[in-house]
Amino acid sequence: MAEKLLNDEIRKQVKEILSEMGGKVKILFFNSDSNCDYCPTVEGLIGELTEITDQIDYEKYELDSEEAADFNIKMAPALVLLTPDGVDKGVRFYGIPSGHEFGTLLQDILSFSNNAKPELSPESLEKLSKIDKPIDIKVFVTPTCPYCPKAVLTAHNIAMANEFVTASMVEANEFQDLSMEYGVSSVPHIVINGKVTFVGAYPEPQYVEEVLKAL
Repeated sequence: MAEKLLNDEIRKQVKEILSEMGGKVKILFFNSDSNCDYCPTVEGLIGELTEITDQIDYEKYELDSEEAADFNIKMAPALVLLTPDGVDKGVRFYGIPSGHEFGTLLQDILSFSNNAKPELSPESLEKLSKIDKPIDIKVFVTPTCPYCPKAVLTAHNIAMANEFVTASMVEANEFQDLSMEYGVSSVPHIVINGKVTFVGAYPEPQYVEEVLKAL
């Protein structure tokens, strides 16, 4: 029997948090049999969440599957959340959402269970509504970074606000080639459309401005 990732105390807390879920959330897990050290851990984690609540379903796909192409997933392990209506809001996790990022995953699950309404100011929503070209936000994180969840959640809320936006948490240590490609040395390191980059958990208005610069 594999060792549990979540101890009894954490399971109790998670059960309490997820008792607030409004509807069923589907999590798509993308796996790769070659060169994916962390895939079994991510699958184990999602499996344990489905034991804690019957409001989470998960489906597993390989990186070379049609589904991976449909959701534009090119790295594993990856997680995609879908609303109770099966809608993809562009929210992605690459790598293990562990440490501080486990809370981010739980918050996103709650949000998706209530149809993923973005928690952003009316001003931000108004500005983001004008985006009409694809925007890709990558937020590089590490599990021990206390400022990273805020940066990830803001990016995920921006994705929820506009169908042209995809926002991904990327565990910097697990995807070292990508981290090197974007010159990640401290986190949270945010890369928008491969060109606009900034470091730190910016306040929402500033964050939105950086996203708009990518247009």
